[in-house]
Amino acid sequence: MGQKVRPTGFRTGIMRPWRSTWYASKQDYSELLLEDAKIRQFIASYLTNKKDRKEQRPAIAEIRIERTRERVTVIVTSSRVGAIIGKKGEKIDKLTKALEKLTRRHIEVKTVEVTRPEIDAQLIAEDIAEQLEKRASFRRTMKQAMQRAMEGGAKGVKLQLSGRLGGAEMARCEKGMEGSIPLSTLRCKVEYGFSEAATPQGNIGIKVWVNQGDYLTGEIADATDTQASPAQRRRGPRRGGGGGGGPRQG
Repeated sequence: MGQKVRPTGFRTGIMRPWRSTWYASKQDYSELLLEDAKIRQFIASYLTNKKDRKEQRPAIAEIRIERTRERVTVIVTSSRVGAIIGKKGEKIDKLTKALEKLTRRHIEVKTVEVTRPEIDAQLIAEDIAEQLEKRASFRRTMKQAMQRAMEGGAKGVKLQLSGRLGGAEMARCEKGMEGSIPLSTLRCKVEYGFSEAATPQGNIGIKVWVNQGDYLTGEIADATDTQASPAQRRRGPRRGGGGGGGPRQG
């Protein structure tokens, strides 16, 4: 088996910042680390509650946590900020109180809107999962997601679906790729997203890799940047490996 590395973790501290920004002593570090994991897990389960079928579930791209001595700031990045805030801020107030009860600290929740969800890897995975749960064709869903990402300005996109696809008796893995995904080139901004679709036949795992450009040249199609111009569309092999690393600069 090949050893797979998560692209975001591979670039953390080199080309991209940490998702949690704080400092603690050796005695408090493990406690705060577990608290960060609990906060992320709680927000994901709280905001994706499917009891009310009429409401759209908020698509959460990322949750960042910043700590000071007085307070904990939680920054939720989503393409549906209105679903998190609610009418006159009712939902976000309830979420803040629930987090304060969970952590027993002063919590401040902020929201950041993703203006271009079609090139955000996590949001693509969430969207595919939502469509598969509605019994959409997985091949058509994959093709449309890749097409939207390339038209939105991505340099490359790769999808992988695993499970009982189409209700088949035997689980299998389907891959789709367009453009280039240089996983070993650290200067490339490759985003990774994962989600699971709960179908009657079983869960289907969805992995998404999106190449948003190059850090050094400044040609980055940022999902939260409205001013970024879409790059030219490039096609590559649909199946097989993840592409070469490209020329390196020493």
